[in-house]
Amino acid sequence: MTDATSVPRLALNDGASIPQLGFGVWQLPDAETPTVVGTALDRGYRSIDTASIYGNEAGVGRALQRAGLPRDEIFVTTKLWNDHQGYDATLGAFDESLGRLGLDAVDLYLIHWPCPQRDRCVDTWRAFAHLKQQGRVRSIGVSNFNADHLERIIDETGVVPAVNQIELHPHFQQRALREVHARLGIVTESWSPLGQAKGLSDPALVEIARRHGRSPAQIVLRWHLDNGLVAIPKSATPSRIAENFSVFDFALTAEDQAAIAALDDVDGRIGPDPASFS
Repeated sequence: MTDATSVPRLALNDGASIPQLGFGVWQLPDAETPTVVGTALDRGYRSIDTASIYGNEAGVGRALQRAGLPRDEIFVTTKLWNDHQGYDATLGAFDESLGRLGLDAVDLYLIHWPCPQRDRCVDTWRAFAHLKQQGRVRSIGVSNFNADHLERIIDETGVVPAVNQIELHPHFQQRALREVHARLGIVTESWSPLGQAKGLSDPALVEIARRHGRSPAQIVLRWHLDNGLVAIPKSATPSRIAENFSVFDFALTAEDQAAIAALDDVDGRIGPDPASFS
């Protein structure tokens, strides 16, 4: 059985580090969250990704309390929702998230969407920097930011995000944005790393999986790891939670990588467009 110590960590630009494989809880009802997250923690996951808009921060907090693991063994991420952007609103929303989680600090706090039409992300980012200075957030980052959104907050505050969490999967690989991240020293974290299972029946993935004796989902997660990405798959099914964690004892070949690279589709986005979503 793979254990938590098998999960590699990626260095962040602020001196901290993040587990390369985590557990996402999007669309997980709060009442079910303690049991499902508990299953993930038992399996070896040590990074849990939630958000205020998910409505399950309290459930994550209960799971952590029940698990009784040392706080420094768990990496907790949550996110600020769009309608709480702005300096003072951000500080208040963070207090509420921290209270629901039942924690003194979170490991990573993300601006969930840039919401350019609201034009509050710079003030929001200044509040994030303040929370980090207070020690209540260990690392600060963003989610769904395009290159122009990143450049604006960096230019106006001098603070570079540690992470940008973006939609990223074999059918939407975001190579140009990943190059921007590499240049700026930002870690790329993939949400919907399995493409919400929509592309797992692709013949190329099925064939690679057959060759390795793995599932297509395991092949895709291994692809994320091999490409230096952080992945946060979500499942409420115990067998899949275990399967998604069992990806540390094999590697993809150059041929596999080339076949997956060929799946990229400029129109492969599943979620909203960050340029217009608010």
